[in-house]
Amino acid sequence: MLKAAVIGCGDVSAVHFEALSKLDGAELVAVCDTDPERLAAAAAAYGVPGFADHLSLIERLRPDVVHICTPHDQHASPAADCLERGVNVIVEKPLAHTLAEGRRLSEAAEKSTAKIAVCFQNRYNATSQAMHALLSSGGLGGVVGASATVMWQRSPEYYVNRPWRGTWAGGGGGLMMNQAIHTVDLLQWLVGEVVSVSGHASTRFLGETIEVEDTAEFVSVHANGARSAFYATLANAVNAPVTLDIVTEKATLSLRGDLTVTYSDGRVEVVPERVVESGGRAYWGVSHELLINDFYSRLGDDGPFWINPGEAEKSLRIVKDVYLQSYPDSADTVS
Repeated sequence: MLKAAVIGCGDVSAVHFEALSKLDGAELVAVCDTDPERLAAAAAAYGVPGFADHLSLIERLRPDVVHICTPHDQHASPAADCLERGVNVIVEKPLAHTLAEGRRLSEAAEKSTAKIAVCFQNRYNATSQAMHALLSSGGLGGVVGASATVMWQRSPEYYVNRPWRGTWAGGGGGLMMNQAIHTVDLLQWLVGEVVSVSGHASTRFLGETIEVEDTAEFVSVHANGARSAFYATLANAVNAPVTLDIVTEKATLSLRGDLTVTYSDGRVEVVPERVVESGGRAYWGVSHELLINDFYSRLGDDGPFWINPGEAEKSLRIVKDVYLQSYPDSADTVS
């Protein structure tokens, strides 16, 4: 039986606890949080010891896998501490709140015998997997271009309740780091690695509450020559479905919840997305559990897990590039 621990018992930890409760061959043995009330509640809810310090947890219990669900600025240090001690890690997105911390974690992963996964769980969506398979097959011809939107809403209370979210120091950014980075990741994974970005981030709606952006747009050029356009905002009236359109020489792939593939010869195929059965929030996606299960199943494999820090650095670099273009006088803060 593999021993698992969760560091950070805030909102997103719920989907990790739920996945662990369904996972054969793994047992939750401890929780960790710096907030005494949150720690006490989690320890009582799951009947396990609670620790205020992650190093004490690691040294005393030697878990096989640690799930890191902390604020962004607290991703890299506990993850690196685990890797240095040979403990496997699943860390929530983004990889880190700064490029330097992201590179630090990538280097720690390269030196460690342990594995690490970064939670870009939307790569496991049925629609994402279908798009990747179709594009990789070569049957659709080359990719011409793509576009994506994230039209969501967040209230001032969302940030007031978790103040780190609205800051450069705690979140490393706003909309692009906390919500839209999943779609940024899908764009570069599906269309191809990004070689240049031109964009802008700004605060259009929540300026009295946060110091980071709530709206952003960019155009990127991919290594294969394709161009993609991206727009995201938290000023929408509702959390609308993410859209992702990819145009190839022989078909158009359109994601609107389900995936519609329209071929140049007139054929149309629809790939349905899985229904959310989790008690977690639907806009987090449907595939946290799939990623977690896959990670545990591959612990005995040679080589790194496929969504590793090196992979996660790609979307982090895109986001930070847009920030540096948008806030050139604050490079030390935004990068």
